[in-house]
Amino acid sequence: MTNLEDSNSPDTVAAAPRAGKSAPTIYDIAEMAGVNPSTVSRALSKPGRVSAKTQKLIEDAAATLNYRVNVFARALPTGRTHTVGLIVSDITNPAYFDVIRGAEAAAAGEDYTLMLAESAESAAQELTTAQRMLATVDGIILASPRLADPEILALAKEKPVAVINRQVDGVHSIVADIDAGVGEAVRHLALMGHTSLAYVAGPEKSWMSARRWESLKARCAWSGLDAVQVAAGAPTVEGGRRTAAAVRASGATAVFCYNDLMAIGLMQELQLAGVVVPDKISILGFDNIFGSDFTTPPLSTIRSPLREAGAEALARILADLKGAGSDGAAEPLPTELVLRGSTGRVS
Repeated sequence: MTNLEDSNSPDTVAAAPRAGKSAPTIYDIAEMAGVNPSTVSRALSKPGRVSAKTQKLIEDAAATLNYRVNVFARALPTGRTHTVGLIVSDITNPAYFDVIRGAEAAAAGEDYTLMLAESAESAAQELTTAQRMLATVDGIILASPRLADPEILALAKEKPVAVINRQVDGVHSIVADIDAGVGEAVRHLALMGHTSLAYVAGPEKSWMSARRWESLKARCAWSGLDAVQVAAGAPTVEGGRRTAAAVRASGATAVFCYNDLMAIGLMQELQLAGVVVPDKISILGFDNIFGSDFTTPPLSTIRSPLREAGAEALARILADLKGAGSDGAAEPLPTELVLRGSTGRVS
């Protein structure tokens, strides 16, 4: 075997040659490329430490053999798996599609893998999942977490943590500038002649639901509109349907829902009862999810920068891992009103 590179390296990966039809190893790559196994180890773990010619030989051999790096074996000397966990509260909610896409794109760009899990709106399940992940990931992103602040801070003592749609002092917190979008929406409704607004809240443990209600109350007070919280429920289409009776009883002429799914469910239930939207009542959601314009009429909503939030959370974790993390709060991401057919003038 020709030795194209110095084999005396502290980065040599100890492994046994494969037997039979087991998965290819660095020994198989070394034999095909005509180099030492230690050279293969350096080329695959830390590109740039071997010559360009040797790097190309090794990469071509690895591709031919369909070799895949074992991230857990690679983690043995470094403690890093190049994997980041992402836990979402409800994987069926389209609001998380863009969060996942943003985080995945940012991870792939840095040669990291994203591990996805769901808490099903359960704080207990979220904590269990996060604790299990700690052993195999380099950091964790919690999207709309239901955990208490002390629980999140405890996780952050183990590995880098970032939260989305939540503000936790001492933890990277990626939030949207709710006031901007809500302010636009309230001004629009006031111009349309509305004087009373209702808010359909989300889960009790949702920090963002409470934040949206606070923003709505403040903006309505400024504009001279009455605001009342009429119901709370599951952040789903069915959860929205179940709030219809309370919404009608409130007498409000416009309704903000915690998210688009609830707004869609509310709209459907009111229409079944003969309430014409927006002639009799205007409805708005939050997030501008995929499909929010498929309703009849299309749903007016407040766009949240979900993809950007996923990417920013991933970037914050990688910065911590590189020793370049900042303790400064992330700048709130912009929101904007998206007007469609579900809002109109008071009839």
